Amino acid sequence: MKHAGAPWELGLAETQQTLLLNGLRDRIVVQVDGQLKTGRDVMIAALLGAEEFGFATAPLVVSGCVMMRVCHLDTCPVGVATQNPVLRQRFTGKPEFVENFFMFVAEEVREYMAQLGFRTLNEAVGQVNALDTTLARAHWKAHKLDLTPILHEPESAFMNQDLYCSSSQDHGLDKALDQQLIVMSREALDSGTPVRFSTTISNVNRTVGTMLGHEVTKAYGGQGLPDGTIDIAFDGSAGNSFGAFVPRGITLRVYGDANDYVGKGLSGGRIVVRPSDNAPDDYVAEDNIIGGNVILFGATSGEAFLRGWSVNGSRSVTPEPTRSSKASVTMAAST
Repeated sequence: MKHAGAPWELGLAETQQTLLLNGLRDRIVVQVDGQLKTGRDVMIAALLGAEEFGFATAPLVVSGCVMMRVCHLDTCPVGVATQNPVLRQRFTGKPEFVENFFMFVAEEVREYMAQLGFRTLNEAVGQVNALDTTLARAHWKAHKLDLTPILHEPESAFMNQDLYCSSSQDHGLDKALDQQLIVMSREALDSGTPVRFSTTISNVNRTVGTMLGHEVTKAYGGQGLPDGTIDIAFDGSAGNSFGAFVPRGITLRVYGDANDYVGKGLSGGRIVVRPSDNAPDDYVAEDNIIGGNVILFGATSGEAFLRGWSVNGSRSVTPEPTRSSKASVTMAAST
């Protein structure tokens, strides 16, 4: 897709300047992307204020993409973007190709840093005074360009702040609900012994189950644990991304409701969301919302059972799995 957005240089420069004016620049990491291809692109982005650099098209081409622009048709002739087994056999890309590409990009960045006198990339971040536009503006098509807004160095009351992220944030992971779940699941993590317990949950508890899933994957690899080895019941309203990336062996049940991104990237686990046992007698689950937007986005395997509606118009009416009843969530397309 071409010409669908503004040049990244404009947005990056404005972002850097705004953060500096508000004394926030040293608290966050700024990432830029949008047709970055060379070390020169990376160097310019760093001087304008970026610390991280996103590459997409270039490594894709290095891997074998020929830019046929048929990714959405499942007819990629080189096997990059297709599920057709015949076409996928044509894929000749190797990880080493991408690795070598980035090695050369990094080497070019190192050479530019040496020319400009920077020892580390952090020293270069935000140093717009090192950008020389004389040669570029000498061209007859560009000599009237006013680049002052891009190269502007704002005067701020927070001028003692760094031009790059130097203040670490406390994301509160040590207080996450998952820390308790890991402790209570220790027997299963250590020896594979099945465990089952219940606890409460509220919407401030986000990505519940993800850190626990990491522990399972770290200990048992991609195959995970046998289904239902860790079975946890929650009472309350789950926060965003409940059960994200949960692997095989973990079953998470919510008696209440859940917010957006339930089962995001589900990787073999099982998720159940059903109304609370304390719901009114006249409560009709099939007519009420049980989950938020974007349920099961990116899920690759596993099972999810939701009794009710999701915010984006998907209807989930499958029962909680039992010995005689087992089904996958039915989602109505909302396009």
